[in-house]
Amino acid sequence: MARVSQEHLDARRRQILDGAALCFARNGFHATSMQDVLKEVDLSAGAVYRYFSGKDELIGAIVTEVLDEVSATFEEAARQSPPPPPDLLVGQVLEQVLGARPALVDDGALALPRLVVQVWTETLRDAELAAILLRGYDKVRAVWVRVVEAYQDAGMMPADVPAESVARTMIALAQGFVAQMALFGATPAGVAQEGLRGLMSMGEPSSRS
Repeated sequence: MARVSQEHLDARRRQILDGAALCFARNGFHATSMQDVLKEVDLSAGAVYRYFSGKDELIGAIVTEVLDEVSATFEEAARQSPPPPPDLLVGQVLEQVLGARPALVDDGALALPRLVVQVWTETLRDAELAAILLRGYDKVRAVWVRVVEAYQDAGMMPADVPAESVARTMIALAQGFVAQMALFGATPAGVAQEGLRGLMSMGEPSSRS
């Protein structure tokens, strides 16, 4: 029997993850069965269960993968001296994460933002998923703190502002933008970038005679 290549195995795993993400985004975790996933990816039960034991493992894998992508983007930024300014960096992350998988476009609307909001809701009742999300968040937050510290070392940001506070605020901005997309429709990541640039450009009010 011919040996299956790693490339084929990786492509099949990608197919299953993307198909499951679309199903979850459309109907939610609880209304989606493994049969729905099998139908979406057009594979046998044996082929899918070779990679994932069930819905919970699929959800955990999707969450971990997205958080790893965000973390990797900021790891790369943290290695630059100095890193790109916050408006460019947040815009780059949103574009990379939201545009990373064309397969997650469903009926003209991005499925990933809807899926993210569902994950947040699910963590309120699923302790295991909450633990996965927390580990990923802590990893991302630590990298963002390093980026902020690099801004401060370069004199781009006041040193008397806690780096942790700035990092959490930047994360909240990205999360809020994703939530807006999930609730109100797809919006270019450049909107968040422009808005943040506008806030960063504020100065003291000009005096008027």
